[in-house]
Amino acid sequence: MSVPAQPVFDPARQLSSRANAADEGAIIRMAQKSRELRAKGRDVVALTVGEPDFDTPENIRDAAKAALDQGFTHYSPVAGIPELREAIARKLKAENGLPYPASGVVLANGTKQAIANAILSVIGPGDEVIILAPYWVSYEATVRLAGGTPVVLTSSVGEDYKVPAARIAAAVTPRSKLIIVNSPCNPTGAVWTRAELEAIAAIVSAHPNLMVLADEIYEYILFDGEMVSFGSLPGMLARTITLNGFAKGFAMTGWRLGYAAAAEPIAKAMGRMQSIVSAGANSFVQRAAIAALEGPRDDVVTMREAYRRRRDLVIAGLRAIPGLKIGSIPGTFYAFPDVSAFLGNAAGNTRIASSDELCDWLLEEHNVATVPGSAFGAPNSIRLSFAASEDDIKKALTRIASGLSMLG
Repeated sequence: MSVPAQPVFDPARQLSSRANAADEGAIIRMAQKSRELRAKGRDVVALTVGEPDFDTPENIRDAAKAALDQGFTHYSPVAGIPELREAIARKLKAENGLPYPASGVVLANGTKQAIANAILSVIGPGDEVIILAPYWVSYEATVRLAGGTPVVLTSSVGEDYKVPAARIAAAVTPRSKLIIVNSPCNPTGAVWTRAELEAIAAIVSAHPNLMVLADEIYEYILFDGEMVSFGSLPGMLARTITLNGFAKGFAMTGWRLGYAAAAEPIAKAMGRMQSIVSAGANSFVQRAAIAALEGPRDDVVTMREAYRRRRDLVIAGLRAIPGLKIGSIPGTFYAFPDVSAFLGNAAGNTRIASSDELCDWLLEEHNVATVPGSAFGAPNSIRLSFAASEDDIKKALTRIASGLSMLG
């Protein structure tokens, strides 16, 4: 009697459509490629990852060590320890004009998780989310994960990479649920003025179900203009979920601590979302975060001034390259030049058709790693992080100028 052939099990066929659609992202891909080339002995300058090149300030590190010694090594409440939620509420009221109660603050394992908590809490199938491009890569992917529909509105360097209010108003439909505003903005460095945010607030006020997700993670890296928290505008507090964290301004990327603040029903929902996929954030890191908020800010100022000098260096270097377009950079540590003049051109036998191909070519042929603008909804640009030493920045600018000159 013959035995039926057993079916062949293929793990790859078990993956969900969600997993198959997930992309590691251009930032990670370019950073990994630069590391691989460095491992082979290549002198690569990497301007890919948005990570401060400074160590976490000493008072914050000391607070973490003390918390360890005091036994803060156990689970924390999902929404965060009460002392930190209260400290954040005080900070938001005093610095940002946002009178959220402590019960409206939800800590997360990094601001990426805070973004996911917020979007998963208010967005479902059929809901539209207006995303202003260029945008941070997680926004669109998380909206799709939630079953929502991204409505991407693009802007150009000539518009300072800020979508005019009239175009935002025209994109609103009865299904619109959320507008995502990131100021100061990753990847462009753009900062929305009070008047520009008030124009968006007027749009929100006219639609009963519309809210704003305000990502303000770069608030301490502001060189020019005024930091205006969207929720501080008249009538906007209850309609705004404010995102922030400790990674950028306090150089605490590896500590993985972010937060969102919102009206209490939404805050409770964000806590429930987090409880499904993880627990509360690291206990002793939360104690250190209190020290960050309530301690001296000398190091924050020192880092910002270093970024300012680098910003000036980058703008001068990029503006000296014929054909490349770069606007002002009032905040963050990113430059986002428009490279459309170079796309479609060739260097020798190599034709560069896209910003993805341009970034690969700059890395492979000129030893400088950048990120294609396609990752941020702006395929005619590239992103450079100037969270790097001035020597590395100068070297990178020389290499970029040399490479682009070959493309005409």
